Amino acid sequence: MKQKELTPREIVKELDAYIVGQDKAKKAVAIALRNRWRRQRVQGQIKEDILPNNIILIGPTGVGKTEIARRLSNLSHAPFIKVEASKFTEVGYVGRDVESIIRDLMNISVNLVKAERIAEVNGQAIIMANERILDILLPPRGGVRSSESSTEKPDDQLSRTREKFREMLDKGSLDGRVIEIAVHKGGTPMMQVFGPAGMEEMGLNLTEMLGSAFPKKKKIQKTTIEEARKIFTNEEAEKLIDMDRIIQEAIRRVEESGIVFLDEIDKIASSHSDSGRGPDVSREGVQRDILPIVEGSNVQTKFGVVRTDHVLFISAGAFHMTKPSDLIPELQGRFPIRVEMESLGKEEFIKILQNPRNALLKQYAALLKTEGVKLIIEEDAIEEIAQLAAEVNEKMENIGARRLHTILTTLLEDKLFKIPDKSIKEVKISKDVVKKRLSKIIKDRDLSRYIL
Repeated sequence: MKQKELTPREIVKELDAYIVGQDKAKKAVAIALRNRWRRQRVQGQIKEDILPNNIILIGPTGVGKTEIARRLSNLSHAPFIKVEASKFTEVGYVGRDVESIIRDLMNISVNLVKAERIAEVNGQAIIMANERILDILLPPRGGVRSSESSTEKPDDQLSRTREKFREMLDKGSLDGRVIEIAVHKGGTPMMQVFGPAGMEEMGLNLTEMLGSAFPKKKKIQKTTIEEARKIFTNEEAEKLIDMDRIIQEAIRRVEESGIVFLDEIDKIASSHSDSGRGPDVSREGVQRDILPIVEGSNVQTKFGVVRTDHVLFISAGAFHMTKPSDLIPELQGRFPIRVEMESLGKEEFIKILQNPRNALLKQYAALLKTEGVKLIIEEDAIEEIAQLAAEVNEKMENIGARRLHTILTTLLEDKLFKIPDKSIKEVKISKDVVKKRLSKIIKDRDLSRYIL
């Protein structure tokens, strides 16, 4: 499904397949996503003045904030990155520079566009890769490929043999044969020391700066024809694509439709009741460093300058110890849409266990099926699991739907350990089994704190 075909209702429908409830949040992100498409079709100067309505999702852990982000990335067909605000610290402190968010988003965009272009030329690249394999199996006379020789008429017998081998390659009958190929070795010495991320933090494009000083080396390795075809196809596809155009398109996509999901934003908020010293100074510093990126600024990346004026920012946080108003006023103003997520109870847990495409019970059923075992969980057992999850969340810290993971793991642990066992053909879970296995643990508060 292309982005232009996704109406707000269709976006919500797709999110419904994975996320139970949270209608307000789904509606907000659906409108925000569709507005990106609408803005790109606006004519005239006013287009530049239409800024994204950034969103804050407020709610406890395990209610679906991160899941919305994950699914949104699949639906947007646009450069998307999820980062945790707590990983960043004020410039001058230990931690990552906030501008690295945009640099990472740009890397994602380049890889996205590059993958699309490679898919377009893949057919031609495979043909060229097969020709290179034929040159290894049947070296052309004089080191020149027969099909490229303009001065010497190819030997008829060699030509017929080459054609026969080409047919065998197409059929895959030579895939298991081992041949020797020359492949490119590693990167430059500095790249190996600092790593690509570290060098980018220094604002360096090593490939361009040191490419001539440290030319790529080749090594000979033995591999199957099937694997050699993959290696050669990648190399030939790289030759067929235009990286300058890919970078231009990647920058355009980041600037016009890029999305940043900023999780745990509450961790960088400072409560007014705090002293204003120590760690809180750093938290406020992070907010002030993030502000220019959200407001709109130019960020230097190894691919060029990227403007962030029209990047959509969606932030999320539990806000247990703080509240959105504890963020600095300037940053609050850049997130005009606030959505409070709903807490989950027994009814929602029943739906979460069964309804989503990736429902937990479906996941466990799929895992056991690989061992030839059928998982049967009765309706009243599902209700009991949901009830127990809700009770534990009330008694202890509320971790939302994540509590279902711990309860199901504890419930099925013995069976999962015993399988494979020829005597076990099915695992049947009833209400009585759930009670017998879990009731004692839940009643013992000290024990449930460690186990559940």
